[in-house]
Amino acid sequence: MTTDPLTLNNTALAGRHVRLEPFDESLREPVRAALDCDPDAWRLFAINGQGADFDAFWRALNGQVAQGGWIAYAIRHAATGAIVGTTSFLNIKPTRQTVEIGGTFIHPDARATLVNAEAKYLMLAHAFAAGMRRVELLTDARNARSQAAIAKLGAVREGVLRRERVTWTGHVRDSVLFAVTDLDWPDVRARLERRLGAAGPA
Repeated sequence: MTTDPLTLNNTALAGRHVRLEPFDESLREPVRAALDCDPDAWRLFAINGQGADFDAFWRALNGQVAQGGWIAYAIRHAATGAIVGTTSFLNIKPTRQTVEIGGTFIHPDARATLVNAEAKYLMLAHAFAAGMRRVELLTDARNARSQAAIAKLGAVREGVLRRERVTWTGHVRDSVLFAVTDLDWPDVRARLERRLGAAGPA
């Protein structure tokens, strides 16, 4: 299989509950509206996508996309058609066959649904179909909700990267590292498919 990052790029990923749409200018204002909430959650992110910081956030993500190491998606809720958040592939490393999933913000109204689970399922399936060997997920050590959600996917908690980055608030962050490898993927996929198939509409 190829691991050229172009096999991951500019591809919408569609499921029963969500559609992941690569950023383009037509999505700027719907994404802005979806992200302009929950300041307590944003304080746990590395960069801020809320309020007056949104335009810099949008430029930064699109700049990373232009360099080829990042793919940013808007998350569209299939039932309503509304944009309800964002998520990204980042640190795409084709020679190492690794990629990270991160930058995921889900609007509070969509958090108690299958939106995040299916978004992660679609991204994991896309990454492994493209030949990736390892998919990493990092989150702030203070963010218990994020850690629980990642663990619920079936990702393996591998440890804590101490003082791993400085966030937009100036906080020196410890990051918890989770991963799903190609060897883990069959069990993780089955687990997610059972979860997605057993529940009703998102």
